Amino acid sequence: MNPNELLQGVRDAISVRRVFGEPIEQDGVLVVPVARVAGGGGGGGDSDENGGGGFGLAARPAGVYVIKDGNVSWRPALDPVRIAALVVLALAFVLGRR
Repeated sequence: MNPNELLQGVRDAISVRRVFGEPIEQDGVLVVPVARVAGGGGGGGDSDENGGGGFGLAARPAGVYVIKDGNVSWRPALDPVRIAALVVLALAFVLGRR
């Protein structure tokens, strides 16, 4: 793959649309979904014009902005996997101290 094509793919994948979803409006309330997005990539080649590359992308829900009557509020998303991991770590810490 051409490195320029790879970079264009990365640009297309990591965009503001990945962070801010399409706004949803209902009954005078506007909701804007937000995500945490991280990505990275790399590529290389040799003197014989052999090369390659790739990239990865991860996105997790962060929450939503709620706009109602001109007031903006933030509502964080709850991540059950992260909450469960914190509970397990807390239990391991408490049980490990005994």
